Amino acid sequence: MVEGSREFLPVSLAGMRVAISAAASGIGKVMADGFTRAGARVFICDIDEAALHASGHDGIVADMRDPAAVSGFVEAALAHLGGLDVLVNNAGIAGPTKRLEDITPEEWETTLRIDLESFFHASRRAIPVLKAAGGGAIINMSSAAGRFGFPLRSPYAAAKWGVVGLTKTLAIELGPFGIRVNAILPGLVDGPRIRRVIRAKAEAQGISENEQTERALSTTSLRCFVTPHDIANMALYLASPFGATISGQALAIDGDMQVLV
Repeated sequence: MVEGSREFLPVSLAGMRVAISAAASGIGKVMADGFTRAGARVFICDIDEAALHASGHDGIVADMRDPAAVSGFVEAALAHLGGLDVLVNNAGIAGPTKRLEDITPEEWETTLRIDLESFFHASRRAIPVLKAAGGGAIINMSSAAGRFGFPLRSPYAAAKWGVVGLTKTLAIELGPFGIRVNAILPGLVDGPRIRRVIRAKAEAQGISENEQTERALSTTSLRCFVTPHDIANMALYLASPFGATISGQALAIDGDMQVLV
């Protein structure tokens, strides 16, 4: 089994101004750590006030279900950083693990509101600033569920496919202004969140958690989980001069996943 990198890329992003949503824990926190280590100035938001204060990063409490809060986060980032070079739309929830007919309208709407619509609201506010600055980057967090069907996870898959469509369209719209837009599609990222998802899928299918884990890993050529550092390193690469001509891409970081189960 191949283990993902647990080190950050040795890139310099000195002076870069970066806003990352939902970044007090998990992948977002590791990305914020990576950008900071590379010399960037980082501003984050999160719904968890305690985690935000413990993160070591400047930021505000914001509920990504609320369009006004999303826009307020970008406004606060602009004020704190004095501008913006990179927006990372990272907010996301797993949503329900149920068959479509058992999903409530509220569960559907909440998942899409956080996992897709918050990206619209944040990007909408950031784009004029990036245009005025002469360029920049938007990095959208999608998922392997943004390129495969994902049984029992229809709201999540719908949102993540939507993120890819939004990314590719914005790349065309914003390319003439020097703004690069890409999506990162993580696969099985090791950590508490994927363990909760695996547990819920196992319960829904009446199998053990270990069996569901083996099923999931068997769908990847490398038979491995990826790490938050692997995802953060791709974000660092895309924001750096190395990613200067990369735009409109949906980049899978998933150990060559073939299907979602």
